[in-house]
Amino acid sequence: MQTTHVGADPQYRVPLRVITESPFHALVAHTMFIRDGGIEGVKQEPYTRNSRPSVIADPEKDGTQIDAFVIANLAEKKIIIGGTSYEGEIKKSLFAIMNYLMPEQGVLPRHCSANYGKDKTDCAVFFGLSGTGKTTLSAVADRTLIGDDEHGWSENGVFNFEGGCYAKVIRLSEEKEPEICNAIGRSGALLENVVLDEKNIPLYDDETVTENTRAAYAISHIPNMAADAFGVLPPVSKLSPAQAMYHFLAGYTAKVAGTEAGITEPQATFSPCFGAPVMPLPLMRYAELLRGPC
Repeated sequence: MQTTHVGADPQYRVPLRVITESPFHALVAHTMFIRDGGIEGVKQEPYTRNSRPSVIADPEKDGTQIDAFVIANLAEKKIIIGGTSYEGEIKKSLFAIMNYLMPEQGVLPRHCSANYGKDKTDCAVFFGLSGTGKTTLSAVADRTLIGDDEHGWSENGVFNFEGGCYAKVIRLSEEKEPEICNAIGRSGALLENVVLDEKNIPLYDDETVTENTRAAYAISHIPNMAADAFGVLPPVSKLSPAQAMYHFLAGYTAKVAGTEAGITEPQATFSPCFGAPVMPLPLMRYAELLRGPC
């Protein structure tokens, strides 16, 4: 068991207790969640995330669609994950919890990466489903990385929910993505679904297992702390609040091979708020937070 939290802004920190039978999942939690401060001194009862890859569901008896499952009981602050060792379920289950909690505190949760330029007022965010380039676009040498996947936007500014990055590494190359390659090469990084050769060298071009090959690493591995499948807006657009709400609610993005079952090439899609499956509240609630007090 380990204690940690979600949310880099202390004002919106959510304490988390992690229990798992898998050493790999323990390392994932150590890498992907925020350890500084833990839950010491936090008065609110922490959420408990229990990961049991060995527990397989029976769809016919248990009412699940497949033998893997993610169950969240918001009233009891419990999350149970079974039948899967995939890191994605671990982080996205907590993102769903933040999407439920944060709007009540006036915070907009966003499925995006974020960075800033020479000063913190020059903030850029990159929306999209998993695998559409958020990590790659935000990890650049001349800007400071805030985070690569899950953020909150409050009156205090933009803050990361996580303490690590979760990069898709299929066809990764040092020439195109030097910051990510350097981050993976440091101690403590984890590889998932990546094929190794006889000398344990990663074969990033090999998609024998899946195209959804991943690496998890602490955000501190990026010194400055993907390509778009489709585009619907010009690179720079000036939108009215209503137009911004419209495009946010439409969530025009792409499903990509490896991250979506049955997809072999990029397929245009709409995912409201760029993360509909993990948005438990009415979608207009998130769009109104994006608009702000106009």
